[in-house]
Amino acid sequence: MSNPNTAALSKAGVSLWLDDLSRDRLNNGSLKALIEEKNVVGVTTNPSIFAAAVKNGDAAYAEQVKELAAAGADVEAAVFEITTADVAAACDLFSGVYAESNGYDGRVSLEVDPRMAADTAATAEEAKRLHDKVGRDNVMIKIPATVEGLEAITATLAEGISVNVTLIFALDRYRAVVNAFMEGLEQARENGHDLSRIHSVASFFVSRVDSEVDKRLEAIGTEEAAALKGRAGLANARLAYQVYEELFSTERWGSLEAAGANRQRPLWASTGVKDPNLPDTLYVTGLVAEGVVNTMPEKTLDATADHADVTGDTVTGTYTEANEVLDQLAALGVSYNDVVALLEREGVSKFEDAWAELLEDVRIALEEAR
Repeated sequence: MSNPNTAALSKAGVSLWLDDLSRDRLNNGSLKALIEEKNVVGVTTNPSIFAAAVKNGDAAYAEQVKELAAAGADVEAAVFEITTADVAAACDLFSGVYAESNGYDGRVSLEVDPRMAADTAATAEEAKRLHDKVGRDNVMIKIPATVEGLEAITATLAEGISVNVTLIFALDRYRAVVNAFMEGLEQARENGHDLSRIHSVASFFVSRVDSEVDKRLEAIGTEEAAALKGRAGLANARLAYQVYEELFSTERWGSLEAAGANRQRPLWASTGVKDPNLPDTLYVTGLVAEGVVNTMPEKTLDATADHADVTGDTVTGTYTEANEVLDQLAALGVSYNDVVALLEREGVSKFEDAWAELLEDVRIALEEAR
C-alpha cells in the first residue's frame, strides 16, 4: 500500500528518487520497501553517498574487499568495482519499474570521478567505462555541468548513453546544458542510435542556493533582507522550469521529438532543508510540476510521507514572483552570478573531498584484508 502523500506527488507528475544507496540498504530490503510503500522509482548517488556507505557499512563490503585484495587490486580499481557493483544491483532491483515505465523511471545514477570535472576527454572516457561496466540499460551516468563537462555530456549522449547532468546552479548554465543535451541527441541520431532509448535529467540544486544567499542576507541584517530568507532556492528552480518549458517548445526540439527523443527532465537535487527554521518539505511541496524528478535524502522522503501537503502544481504561474525575488536580492547587493559561481566551485570541491575520503577508506580496508 503506497503512502498517500508520495502517491499524490507521483500523480502530479513528480518522480520520486532516493538520494542514497548502500549495500546494506540493498541487502536488508529497505530500498525495496521504499519502492513498494513510498513510490520511489529511482536512485541517485554521488561520491559523498558512497564514502558514507563504505564507512558505515564496512561489513557488507568485507567479502568483496577481501577478494579484491587477494587479486592485487589497487585502490582506484577497488573503488570502481565496489561502486559499479552496488549500482548494478540497484539497477536490477529497479528493473521492473524501468520496464513498466518504458525507461522513463527505474533509473540509478553513478557519477564520474569528480577529479575529472575540468577534463572533457577524461570525463567522456570514464562515463563510457562506467556505463559498460554496470552493463544495465537503466543506469544513468552523472556528469557535472562545469564548462568542461558540457562537451563530455554531448559526447556521452552521442554514444547512446543516458546522462544525469549534475551540479547545476545557474540559469544560463542550464540553458547551456539543454543545448549540450540536444547536440548529443543530434549526434546520436547521426550515429544511428535509437533516440527513444536515451534518457537524461538536469539536476538543479536547490537548498544550497538558500544556504549561501541567506548567509549574505543575514550579513545585511535589515528587515527587507530578512523577508527574503528561504526564497531564493525555490525562485531559482521555478525559473529553471520556465527555461525548460521554453527550450522544449522550440522547432529544434520538435525535430528531435519527432525522431523519438525523450525530454531531458528537470531534477530537483539538494532538497533536504539546511535551515531548521524552514519547513522540512519546502523543496518538495514548493516544486511540484509535471515531468520533473525530485531526488530526496531519506529524512526528507520520510517527512514528505508523514506530513507533506501536496496541492498540485506549485511551479507554473510563479515566474513573475520568482523574478521579483531575484531582482530584490540584486537590489540589496546579493549578486546572483557570484552566488552560483561560488556554489559550483564548492560543489566540485566537496565531491573531490568525498572521493578522497572514499579512496582512503577503501585503501585502509584493502590493507586490513591483505
